[in-house]
Amino acid sequence: QVQLVESGGGLVQAGGALRLSCVASGSIFSINTMRWYRQAPGKMREFVATIDSGSTNYADSVKGRFTISRDNAKNMVYLQMNSLKPEDTAVYYCQADITSTTRSTTTYWGQGTQVTVSS
Repeated sequence: QVQLVESGGGLVQAGGALRLSCVASGSIFSINTMRWYRQAPGKMREFVATIDSGSTNYADSVKGRFTISRDNAKNMVYLQMNSLKPEDTAVYYCQADITSTTRSTTTYWGQGTQVTVSS
């Protein structure tokens, strides 16, 4: 009953920028912490950034280049990615801790969006 859908991925040259979006829909009572993860080919999924009601946190590899933000009215989270590097190439996933209208809290994942950075 709850879905996360990412968008905004694509192909960009090194040094370029992309903005990822993720929207949550369904039987939502509230959205708690929202996160971005990524998974490069042959590697494990890794944490990128998180945002809750009052704070943000980033992986060291993206600190100073990526910015996570959210629009609570739209049930959306964003990831602004600047100064992109080839090593940022990965499938990017949105994750959120969502309390449904039945008051149960579950962690949901989106289906992922591909980001490819060419050198």
